[in-house]
Amino acid sequence: MDYQVILAPDALQDLTDIAGYIAQHDPAAALRLGDELLDVAEALGRFPLRGRVVPEFDRPDWREVIHRSFRIIDRVNLTEQRIEVARFWHAARGFPHLPRAG
Repeated sequence: MDYQVILAPDALQDLTDIAGYIAQHDPAAALRLGDELLDVAEALGRFPLRGRVVPEFDRPDWREVIHRSFRIIDRVNLTEQRIEVARFWHAARGFPHLPRAG
């Protein structure tokens, strides 16, 4: 059974910002990248433990998948079978702010 995948408000804003920035130069590329990032995030529903533990936290419930230059950071809730995608973050921007990891 697939896990439910939820995009946090910060993740939705990240996608808007990423696509908006790229669209200034190439609107078609912005759409393609946005679709790719969403596809990777949605695939977490089938593979909830895909990727690695976020090294900055070293907690098994915070994981990330790298796609191109982006970190797709999510929190896994095994009990409720839910994945919350917290951020879509370009790796060159350093470490993103995440909801409280506790």
